[in-house]
Amino acid sequence: MSATLINLLIQLVAGAVGGNAAGGLLKNISLGGVGNTIAGAAGGAAGGSLLSSLIPMLQGGAGGLDLGALAGQLVGGGASGAIVTAIVGAIINNMKKAA
Repeated sequence: MSATLINLLIQLVAGAVGGNAAGGLLKNISLGGVGNTIAGAAGGAAGGSLLSSLIPMLQGGAGGLDLGALAGQLVGGGASGAIVTAIVGAIINNMKKAA
């Protein structure tokens, strides 16, 4: 597998975990299990890709797996997944209250 695909998979999984963690900690923004997972995975992929383009060291080495780059992908994907889940959850829940 290419390093780009491995990075994307790590970002998706870390984002899903971050989204579920944010939804579990902050009940008022929770989208439910599936909603937290989807929003977190999307946020993890988007945020992790953005961080990789801004910080080239997170892309890893030319041919091998760099443990530091993988850790950076985990942290970036998890944090951005949690952030996107919190934002989407706040918007959705505020729209429900207004209706």
